[in-house]
Amino acid sequence: MARSMTAFARGDDQTNLGSYSWEIRSVNSRYLEPHFRLPENLRALETDLRDALRKTLQRGKIECGLKYTPSQFSDDIRINEDAVRKLNHAADQVHGIIGPGNALNALEVLNWPGVLEQPAADMVQVRAEAVALFQRTLEDLIEMRSREGDALQVFIEQRLDSIGEQVAAVKACLPDLLSQQRANLQARFEDLSINLDADRLEQEMVILLQKADVDEELDRLEAHLVEVRRILSQKGAIGRRLDFMMQELNREANTLSSKSLSSLTTQIAVELKVLIEQMREQIQNIE
Repeated sequence: MARSMTAFARGDDQTNLGSYSWEIRSVNSRYLEPHFRLPENLRALETDLRDALRKTLQRGKIECGLKYTPSQFSDDIRINEDAVRKLNHAADQVHGIIGPGNALNALEVLNWPGVLEQPAADMVQVRAEAVALFQRTLEDLIEMRSREGDALQVFIEQRLDSIGEQVAAVKACLPDLLSQQRANLQARFEDLSINLDADRLEQEMVILLQKADVDEELDRLEAHLVEVRRILSQKGAIGRRLDFMMQELNREANTLSSKSLSSLTTQIAVELKVLIEQMREQIQNIE
C-alpha cells in the first residue's frame, strides 16, 4: 500500500519531571535522512531514536525536534545554609566598608544563585518519558503518512483507469486505421501512376503497415498497468519501483506517438503522457 513521505506530527506531555514537546516533520527524499534537535542533556538519546526511525520508515527526510522544560518547583526545596552564611558574611564586609545598615533582605537572599536547592531530576526517567512520547508521536506521523498515501493511491488508480480507457480506444479503432492507411497508400501509388505488380504492392504495404503497427506497444502498456496495480498492493517502500514503471509507461507512450496513424492516435498519445506525468509527480512523494 502506498505511504506518503510528507507528513507532520506533534506530541506533548506533562509529568512531574517536566514538560515535553516533540515535533516530527517528514518530506520526500530518495533515502532515509533523520535529523534531530535535542536538548544538550538528552543528546545521548539520538542513537536509540535513529534506530526507532529505521525500524518503521524507509525513505524521507525526517526532522525531529524535542523541547524539554524541567519542573521548576518541588515539594523538597532545600536552603543551602552554607551559601547563605557566605553571602551574609560578604554583606557584613560590605557593611563594614560603606557604613551601617544591612545590605540584604530575605527575598534577595533566596533569589541569589545557589541558595535554593532542588533535587536533580531523575534523568533516567526523563529519558524514558522522552522516548515514550517520541514513539507515540512517530506513530501519529506514520498514521498521517498512511492517510496521505491512501489519497495518493486513489489519485494514481484513477489515472491508471484513464490510461486503460485510452489504450482500449486505440485498440478498438486500430483495425479501421490500418485499413484506412492501406487504402491511402494504394491511392497514393495510383495517383503517382506507379505500376506495381500485386505481390510487390502487397510487400510495400506490409512493410509500411508493420512500421505503423502499435499492437506490441498497446500490449506492453496494458501489462505495465497490471504491474503498477500489483506494486500498489504491496507493503513497504514501493516509490522507487513505481517511479521506474512510470519511465516504462512513458517509453511506450512515446513510441505510440512516433507511430501515430492519425490525429486521433496522436491525441491519445499526448493524453497518455499527460496522465503518466501526473502520476509521476505524485509518486515522488510515495515512500
